[in-house]
Amino acid sequence: MHTALHAATRTLRAVFVVWAAFTLTFVALRLLPGDPVALMLSGRGGFAELTPQQVAQARTDLGFDRPLIVQYGSALAGALHGDLGASLQTGQPVSRMIADAIPPTLQVGTLALLLALALGTLLGVAANLTAIPLLRQLLRSLPSFAVSLPSFWVGLVLIQFLSFRWHLFPSLGDSGFDSVILPACTMAIPGAALVAQVLGKSLHTTLQEPYADTVRATGAGRARLLFRHGLRNAAIPAATVAGMLVGSLIGGAVVVETVFSRPGMGRITQSAVSAQDLPVVQGVVVVAALAFAVVNLLIDLMYPLLDPRIRATGRLVTA
Repeated sequence: MHTALHAATRTLRAVFVVWAAFTLTFVALRLLPGDPVALMLSGRGGFAELTPQQVAQARTDLGFDRPLIVQYGSALAGALHGDLGASLQTGQPVSRMIADAIPPTLQVGTLALLLALALGTLLGVAANLTAIPLLRQLLRSLPSFAVSLPSFWVGLVLIQFLSFRWHLFPSLGDSGFDSVILPACTMAIPGAALVAQVLGKSLHTTLQEPYADTVRATGAGRARLLFRHGLRNAAIPAATVAGMLVGSLIGGAVVVETVFSRPGMGRITQSAVSAQDLPVVQGVVVVAALAFAVVNLLIDLMYPLLDPRIRATGRLVTA
């Protein structure tokens, strides 16, 4: 009963997150200064040469002359049926543009997420496993340093050494698996630092709890205590961070795809924002919010498997 209620509550929350992202983005984009119709027409032959009647006709054709609430209702109804409108700049359906851009971004994002989880878990465990105080302090300091590094700077450093100096990987473009390595590493470093920070602290707290003393009293070593008991109990905060990393992939893709000149969601987002292409920006935000909500819903549903106390109470137990 508690598990079903937990799942229903989290599902409703995920639906609300996507609806709120759609609504807030719609309102925010309509409040922006400037005229998207003027920008569109200026890119198609010159706004100054058009008559006011032609501009008014363009607004009517695009539906921008209707009341805001009518535009909102029409956009929401279209989104519910998978129709995100058409780009003001190219006239292409936004859903098709996003579908074409997702695969290259997904390649980099998936590899970056796997690297972030693997490196972050390794660092967080190593910081709690070592018995040497100086090494433990060094390992605990590394995530704070790594998370402060700007992604564009990391990308440029990787290009400088691994592409230009040692010729190990291509610096630009989308030409096979080799071209995915450097962008994925650039996106993975801040994520790995965040996972290591949260998992390391959670493991340290878990190993101070009374049950850990009981396990030690049975003669178990630090490694056995950590791997057989500590990791599972400390996994929930790290799993939450992993869900947040998925949401940050779109933001990271804008920087990484620009630095490495790759196609993908980041490039069309950057282009749409520059051109004030409202339907494309709206579509990217909705797709990103949907991905974030689905992944976090799956992680929420995984909590009862990690902590049986949630199955019994239907909520997180912190002590």
